[in-house]
Amino acid sequence: MFLSISLILFLGLSLGSLCKKIKLPSLLGMLVAGIVLGPYALNLLDDSILTISGEIRKIALIIILTRAGLGLDLEGLKKLGRSAFLMCFLPASFELLGTVFIAPKVMGISILDAAIMGAVLAAVSPAVVVPRMVKMMDEGYGVEEGIPQLILAGASVDDVFVIVLFTSFIGLSEGKSADVISFLNIPVSIIFGIAIGIGISVLLSYFFKRYEMDDVVKVLILISISLLLSFLEDNISTPITFSSLIAVMFLGVGIQKKDIDDAVRISGVYKKLWIGAEVFLFALVGASVNIAYLDKVGLSALVIIVAALAFRMSGVFLCLLGTRLTWKERVFVTLAYTPKATVQAAIGGIPLSLGLSCGESILVVAVSAILLTAPLGAFAIDFSYKRLLSHKRIG
Repeated sequence: MFLSISLILFLGLSLGSLCKKIKLPSLLGMLVAGIVLGPYALNLLDDSILTISGEIRKIALIIILTRAGLGLDLEGLKKLGRSAFLMCFLPASFELLGTVFIAPKVMGISILDAAIMGAVLAAVSPAVVVPRMVKMMDEGYGVEEGIPQLILAGASVDDVFVIVLFTSFIGLSEGKSADVISFLNIPVSIIFGIAIGIGISVLLSYFFKRYEMDDVVKVLILISISLLLSFLEDNISTPITFSSLIAVMFLGVGIQKKDIDDAVRISGVYKKLWIGAEVFLFALVGASVNIAYLDKVGLSALVIIVAALAFRMSGVFLCLLGTRLTWKERVFVTLAYTPKATVQAAIGGIPLSLGLSCGESILVVAVSAILLTAPLGAFAIDFSYKRLLSHKRIG
């Protein structure tokens, strides 16, 4: 495992820096590093690290979502209240419906198979989007209009919604009935996540004020609690659960509301942790991409991806109707809501492993979507945010 960690850090940082020098997103280099080192290319990564790849990626998401919460301006988000709510599920629903409409015609698959494919495609990637929104908040771009806050909130909830849909469609394909409780669990898990995060933050803020401690110790306590929340979510067997990632983000929000100076210092520690966490996140996403299926990518897969994104963009524009955002700001929100990576890597291969007839087609589309939209979406955000958004000087 030690060699695998060394290779991931060395090659990930090197290729990430190289991409940055030639004005490409560093995550592209990290993805390539993971693909090269992974089991479908040079196979240099130890099985032990691949086995816990999902857990490592979740730790990285916890780090960036906590930092996002520590800097999230809820007042800016309130300005776009209706739109913020709609962004949590409408763009994903549009993308799924677009896939259901297009895929049977293009690939000749059934409507249910197309729905499974749409659910795999429909999730936006917090791994790509969240760190960029945090950077924008740090630099003061679009903050007064609530744009990074809007995208942060939507991207965090979007995945919960899509994964429930995916699980339900897989159940239907295996002859099970639709589970109403699972759909009810979507809003409930979000509300519980917010309440748990805020509740713990109140207790922690009191604890931090009563007992003097180093900021690094505070971060270690926060990470310990975040990991415990993730464990509880994964192991609770009740029909109604909570979203640990949303709880983690609102844990940061609550600390910020109680003590802004403390939140700024803690956020600084998380910022340094993210340097290493980002490498592992995208390298391990890259390692999970089965490039053996790339030679099966035809025009039909690309047509489905592009068409599905067009439907998603229509959903985003519909969410923003009635807001005071300029057309430039609306274009930016639409571009920022396109990258796919983590969810597609996690669930893209499940239909094939279950022996579903659509499995190989879905995996091909999922792999193609990651390699196409993650770097292009990241590049679109990095290239456009200073050009399309207003700037508020920080500090």
